[in-house]
Amino acid sequence: MASPLAGIRVLDLSRSLPGSFCSQILGDYGAEIIKIEDRGGDPVRYNLPGLDGESAQFFSINRNKRSLTLDLRKSRGKSVFKRLAEVSDVIIDGFRPGTMDNLGLGYHMLAEINPALIYCSLTAYGNTGPLRDSPAHDINIVGLAGITELTGRKGDPPAMSAVQVSAVGGSLYGAIAILIALLHRERTGFGKFCDVAMLDSAVSLTSYTMAECSVNGEVPVRGDTRLTGRYAYFNIYETSDGKYISVGASEPKYWVNFCQGIGKPEYIEFHKEPNRQEEMVRGIQAAIKDKSQCEWLKIFSDAACVTPVLNFAQVSEHPQIRERNAIIKLKNFRDSGVDLTLPGPVIKFADYSADIHWAFPRRGEHNIQILQGLGYTQAEIHALMEDEVI
Repeated sequence: MASPLAGIRVLDLSRSLPGSFCSQILGDYGAEIIKIEDRGGDPVRYNLPGLDGESAQFFSINRNKRSLTLDLRKSRGKSVFKRLAEVSDVIIDGFRPGTMDNLGLGYHMLAEINPALIYCSLTAYGNTGPLRDSPAHDINIVGLAGITELTGRKGDPPAMSAVQVSAVGGSLYGAIAILIALLHRERTGFGKFCDVAMLDSAVSLTSYTMAECSVNGEVPVRGDTRLTGRYAYFNIYETSDGKYISVGASEPKYWVNFCQGIGKPEYIEFHKEPNRQEEMVRGIQAAIKDKSQCEWLKIFSDAACVTPVLNFAQVSEHPQIRERNAIIKLKNFRDSGVDLTLPGPVIKFADYSADIHWAFPRRGEHNIQILQGLGYTQAEIHALMEDEVI
């Protein structure tokens, strides 16, 4: 079958993870992604560690795209962009609010030449509010969202997340917003302005904890919530070989199997008894230390919600990950001798496989191709190069 998003052209103005990951998702399912970069290129290209002159981070969020370098501060650069916007479906903008308006290229200006245009503004704090114009990274946003305060062991300082929660969350909400706007356009013929804030996305991910707090009247404490170590049945335990297992025996049937498996049937009746949790955590930890991670996994198999805590090398070799192609290894990538390991497409369809070519654009690689597609002559393209517009 044809790619679900075939025929949809996306202009991605973003830098770094949020917008680039968002557009990559759309590209995986057939959208044409034109990555518009400064003439110096997306700064992510130059982060370390590098491979074949570009960053490993760049490869992780920029497959299935074409690259156009363009100076939007110059009038001729603005003209090129407007011509592109006129024949495109979606724009993703990762700049601070107002940046594109100040360039004369904001949504309302572009909608005059293309009323069907969908414009997704993906920012740290959104287009309204007192922090609208403030700079931020993920570490700042998850701190504001209350996530950092709840991350870590009880009595320890807050811990930093190993995953860019707000950036990835913003990417996913951005993709959802664009798909909703595309459906709206199909019904009405008109595009939409999508205002997606990474802070909003991070806050939304705390829904369980937020709802519980509002009902019980307690401000959640780090390491002492249902999801962060308060209960023995939902915890992480160290094995005899210095490894760890994660236990999620929330349901009574799994708790029974778990307690019997570790030789602690006396804990069964105290599954969610608040006054017995610390005692049970200590007792379970002592029992788990008697065997290796591998031994415990053989004991439980699918009898309880018990899984190993894996490092990245182990994750890529796990049979479930391999069966689902959740991780892809590009052998001897660009003749570097390195097997580049990247996440694969997440969404699977019964009758369609994501259209991934594992091609990563060089900076400005498609300048001539894209401009010729807009009707620019060879002389005009040469003039844009001479004037350092592209």
